[in-house]
Amino acid sequence: MAKPAQHWDIFCRVIDNFGDIGIAWRLARDLASRGQHVRLWTDDASALHWMAHEGRPKGIAVLPWADSEQAQMVGDVVVETFGCELPATFVERMARRQPAPAWINLEYLSAEAYVERSHGLTSPQLSGPGQGLAKRFFYPGFTPHTGGLMREPGLLQAQAAFDAPAWLSAQGASPRPGERIVSLFDYDNPRLAELLPVLGAAPTLLLVSPGPARQWLASAALPAQLRWRALPYFSQPDFDRLLWACDLNLVRGEDSFVRAQWAGKPFVWRIYPQHDGAHGPKLEAFMQLWLRQADATQAQAWRDFWRRWNGLDARPLEALPDLAPARHHADQWRAQLALQVDLVGQLQRFASESG
Repeated sequence: MAKPAQHWDIFCRVIDNFGDIGIAWRLARDLASRGQHVRLWTDDASALHWMAHEGRPKGIAVLPWADSEQAQMVGDVVVETFGCELPATFVERMARRQPAPAWINLEYLSAEAYVERSHGLTSPQLSGPGQGLAKRFFYPGFTPHTGGLMREPGLLQAQAAFDAPAWLSAQGASPRPGERIVSLFDYDNPRLAELLPVLGAAPTLLLVSPGPARQWLASAALPAQLRWRALPYFSQPDFDRLLWACDLNLVRGEDSFVRAQWAGKPFVWRIYPQHDGAHGPKLEAFMQLWLRQADATQAQAWRDFWRRWNGLDARPLEALPDLAPARHHADQWRAQLALQVDLVGQLQRFASESG
């Protein structure tokens, strides 16, 4: 027999760049598509005006964070995203609820070794408003001993049926004969000036998402074989389609990083830079896992390019690695990831074990 739908409370604070709310919205949308009831509590829902404009599934309520302090009902599952601290009054109601809700801290994505060790750990609340409850830690990841990656039902089938030329034409972004298509979604990056001649070594149409990179390009001198087009803010499904339509994707942060892997295309990741340098080992850990089955020469070429693009190697950017073998590797990597149970499927099972 099918289990009855559960009520989920998802809490998200927007720190910067809207990456956190992007992941929280994907989670809410995926849960709702599986028949779950979701309340998304956030301190800044402004990005959803463009991120979610393609339609909001039934079963989702987006509510101001502050209103949660007066909420009388507590869901069956409470998810705090990325260690955001829940309002004390809401935690008090969680502690009084019978049965107690499953309390889950959804952590940031990493390929580092601590993820497998930490996934599923429990933190009993021995004092404070949540005394008597137990919080469990859920770590997304790339191996069977982690929580997996967000992958909506039917995602890969939708991509297989996708008509890239028709979609690009509808965006007014059709390539000329012989042009490769590259997408760019980045933070403020001092290596952008070096990227232009690298891309301009072959006929290239560069499709640029809103942000600092697009602002800089508006006044940059371009090589003869490189042209670019500014893109609007896309909904999440259309951003996926952008990645599917390109030959190479330059992405940033966490959400677009994951979507680039599901696109099955060569990609370059700009990791979120941290002042203490913690992003360096995090980048290296992923490259070690991602390139484990790649040809040694190609693997070194991608490592070199990624390190330079992320400012971890002072040498200038040189030619792009060969995209032909990279396409084959990207397809193999995606197939390997698809063997895992997706994140929401694992999260639902995790919640049933935690409740």
